[in-house]
Amino acid sequence: MNLTTELVEIKGVRLETQRIAGRADLAPIVFLHEGLGSVALWTQRGISWPQAVCAATGGAGLVYSRRGYGQSDPVRDVRGEPGESGNQRTGRLLPDYMHREAWDVLPALLETLQISKPVLLGHSDGATIALLHASRHPVAACIAMAPHVLVEDIAVQAIAEARTAFESGGLRERLARYHADVDVAFWQWNDVWLSQSFRSFDIREDCRRITAPLLLIQGLDDEYGTMRQLDEIALAAPHAQQLRLAACGHSPQRDQAEKTTQAIASFLKTLG
Repeated sequence: MNLTTELVEIKGVRLETQRIAGRADLAPIVFLHEGLGSVALWTQRGISWPQAVCAATGGAGLVYSRRGYGQSDPVRDVRGEPGESGNQRTGRLLPDYMHREAWDVLPALLETLQISKPVLLGHSDGATIALLHASRHPVAACIAMAPHVLVEDIAVQAIAEARTAFESGGLRERLARYHADVDVAFWQWNDVWLSQSFRSFDIREDCRRITAPLLLIQGLDDEYGTMRQLDEIALAAPHAQQLRLAACGHSPQRDQAEKTTQAIASFLKTLG
């Protein structure tokens, strides 16, 4: 499968992108990574899951690393006070960081790459970004794996444990293989999630505006969220289809890769 990797400049920030070739008559699939993810982290044990999904569906794919992740440009003073310098964000992320990605950065990236009405496929933070984008912009479909529509205690506890693992448990060394600046990647995510101001994060009203075909996937053993996340989305968007996976934690694409890929391929096939 043909791959093209390049840095694409969006609003003065260079983002790492990977393009996967596929059929031109199908909506391309845009992969949106988790809070500590990157282009490289979609690949596990030598297998690129985005490539596997594109092979199963026939569609082309776009994978990119958000600012501060992978090989994308870092954030200056990532643990400092939020601010602007030369029209660029500096300091800690604010609680609306996923809104900004969904409504500002992602539309600009899609326009630059001449992608219109894609399929959005997001995981964790990326799933939330996919839902937010689909609430305001036309998409062919939206697939949300382990999304966050509100903050649960289970997520805060798991993210606090991740901080301990990063500081003294070897997580920093493991993540450093995937990020040019591992400290930026970790702290921009961890600090905002553990901030008091983020506890009121809630996108249920935004989900009410989603009219595109919607597939929700979550593991029954998800350590970052309960099934309330899917329940709340289903209340807001009753047309959503759901897949709840046994023997699966927070990452369906890793814990149940084959079932997840098959479900996505079947879902997209019904859309024509």
